[in-house]
Amino acid sequence: MMTTNPLVRLGELGQGVWYDYITRELVTSGELDRLIAEDGLRGMTSNPTIFEKAVSGSDLYDEDIRALAADGRSPKEIFESLAVADVRAACDAFQPVWERTSRRDGLVSLEVDPRLANDTEATVVEASRLWALVDRPNAMIKIPGTREGLPAITRSLAAGINVNITLLFAVSRYEEVIEAFFAGLESRVARGLPVDGICSVASFFVSRVDTKVDGILDRTGASPGLRGTAAIANACVAYGTFERACAGERWARLAARGAAVQRPLWASTSTKDPVYADLYYVEALIAPDTVNTLPPATFAAYRDHGRPEIRIREGMARAPAQLAALASAGVDLAEVTRLLEHEGVASFAASHQALLAGIEAKVESLVGR
Repeated sequence: MMTTNPLVRLGELGQGVWYDYITRELVTSGELDRLIAEDGLRGMTSNPTIFEKAVSGSDLYDEDIRALAADGRSPKEIFESLAVADVRAACDAFQPVWERTSRRDGLVSLEVDPRLANDTEATVVEASRLWALVDRPNAMIKIPGTREGLPAITRSLAAGINVNITLLFAVSRYEEVIEAFFAGLESRVARGLPVDGICSVASFFVSRVDTKVDGILDRTGASPGLRGTAAIANACVAYGTFERACAGERWARLAARGAAVQRPLWASTSTKDPVYADLYYVEALIAPDTVNTLPPATFAAYRDHGRPEIRIREGMARAPAQLAALASAGVDLAEVTRLLEHEGVASFAASHQALLAGIEAKVESLVGR
């Protein structure tokens, strides 16, 4: 019998629903277990902004901060200790999901320091260090999909680390990410190492594209009918790129060794413009072999009034004409996505810095140093 919970139904349609949120209370209160059992939650993502709000915006972590500070830990070391503990606990909660889905879902992401996004070597070292610290097979390390991040992605996958490639906006960069993914697995094969236990997702950011493009359209007085078309069309083209990559001989050779596809993960799918429905981006991008990571409000909204149905084909059919119309209206999507990547890295780096400053302020108030 078909389930009546729209979130669970998304999983039945082949889309893993993950939670774009983490706090200690979510795990310790039993709420995470409830979301997994009742709503079919299949994974979790975090980023510096989420941790900044969790740590600096509450007193949940004060006792640990006090103890770690008394032990002489720096703000960065304190943050890592807190984050690793939360991610470990979440990984343990998701362990049954990870096993039940043959290591496809049940994963929890922790991001490398975003200030290293343009430093390949430092990112490789940080990814390896965080992977060892978390020490859970269903953890994922998030690496920004910058140009310098590409070789770090390959080397981390080759080392057997699960990788979530984040801050993807351009289809052209996504093509390079797919190449980095293939190269990482092929490196393991060449060394006689297994690839069947490695999981990777490519996090394609959605609504931010419309925020930027709609602003351009509003300033130029272009047809209002073009508003809200860029992000979904861009994501639909990315999904077509994913399908073609999985249809070739190169992937077939890896699949024969048990490799799992690198699924597109739709990020930033909450609606930023109140003109659009609250589930505008979620509904449009339901597709097999994908993940959608939802913040709590969007997750609850989908439980309440989601209408699960695979719609990606409709969007893929419309995308070429929509993108052509946007180009004719003066939208340079390549430039838009370049700026979004730059701004995204800067925003996460600023959140990371604010998080460390918040911890330092807490140390001063709690310990007086």
